[in-house]
Amino acid sequence: MPVIVLEARDFVSPVSLVRTWEVVSGCATFSLAASLTAGELSRRPGSDAVKAFCMFVWCFFFVASLLIHALSVIQFHSLVPISWKNLTATVASLGALMSLSASVLFPWMVMGREDVGPRAAAAAAGSCLTFLAYATEALVLRWRAPERRGYMGSNTGLLKTLQLWGGCQMAPLAAALLAEIPGGAKPWRFWVPAASHGACLLAALVTVAVVVGDLAGRCPLPFDRLLAGFSLGGVLLCTAATVIGVSNVLRLKRLGPDAELVVTATAVSGITLLAYTVDLAFSVKLLRDRSHT
Repeated sequence: MPVIVLEARDFVSPVSLVRTWEVVSGCATFSLAASLTAGELSRRPGSDAVKAFCMFVWCFFFVASLLIHALSVIQFHSLVPISWKNLTATVASLGALMSLSASVLFPWMVMGREDVGPRAAAAAAGSCLTFLAYATEALVLRWRAPERRGYMGSNTGLLKTLQLWGGCQMAPLAAALLAEIPGGAKPWRFWVPAASHGACLLAALVTVAVVVGDLAGRCPLPFDRLLAGFSLGGVLLCTAATVIGVSNVLRLKRLGPDAELVVTATAVSGITLLAYTVDLAFSVKLLRDRSHT
């Protein structure tokens, strides 16, 4: 197949324009955030971990979007030995969720509460624009025909992306919580949810890697049964994390003034649990339908 370089239509298509928006806003956002001085940053415990998380999100998806955009324009994507439609759908939807998280966490945990400087405000605004860019691309890809948007663009694939987001989101929250545990609190109440989400994150990464790498046919186990097992394990682990989180919320008066972190972590656990529960229902229905055919 011949490689066609730099056609005009590749620059003016809706997807190309949105990806250009992602690259520009992402680059501007992490550049502004990196230039902030110590006086413009919050000094609360856990803010360093949250800032590192936000910087990682902006830099990672900037690089991913730049590579995807470049490969699409020069039409090299057909030569890449992966499922391109699943890769682009995953980056778009996960980029929207992670950028939304960074847009919330950055002004809440990283920016100084007093005398907010123009660069900090511009970085927060840039993060919001980056979220809108990825959300727009996810919607554009979602409007495509089912055979063009791939598995990760389907309802089940979006649930997998939401599960991956939940595991990634718990990383900075767990770090901030562990940095702020008061002396009278029991550390296991924070370590167990963090470990549960870590295991779920590993399973979600394996699932996405298999789908994007188009390796489902090479799995030693039937892939649909493997997905059902991951969903069942995710339900059990996230249930434990959510129950412990709710118990921590009920003990807020004994956990000190930073109770909003506990509430946020519990909410993330609940959202992730809901995603795994719905995904498990889809997996069981799929297995049942196949057993009757």
